[in-house]
Amino acid sequence: PPQLDAGLAPALQELASRAAMPVAVDATAERFPDGLETAAYFIACEALTNATKHAHASRVSLSARRRNGSLIISVADDGVGGAAPRDGTGLSGLCDRVGACGGTLRIESERGAGTRLIAELPCGS
Repeated sequence: PPQLDAGLAPALQELASRAAMPVAVDATAERFPDGLETAAYFIACEALTNATKHAHASRVSLSARRRNGSLIISVADDGVGGAAPRDGTGLSGLCDRVGACGGTLRIESERGAGTRLIAELPCGS
């Protein structure tokens, strides 16, 4: 996407500015390979869409950081919780996207306690 021309951090800031609720962004200015930045951007897009459409969240925090050889994308909302990947849903698509990058996706979503998605995408040291 053209939003990534200036890097992942500015793209995530721009994405947050278009969200239906306040989104706090904490993203490294570091550049990553194009495919990795693209995957991270679309993970953030899907997670923000879910927070709006399904979680009915009032605020979201979004972070992107390198840690232990991985790009960690974390999206947390204060919505209704209870999110789980099911066939044909956006979360199952996220699992597929993260898996295609050789990464892992963790979903923490207790009913009534919001949802936190943590994608770990390998990026080297």
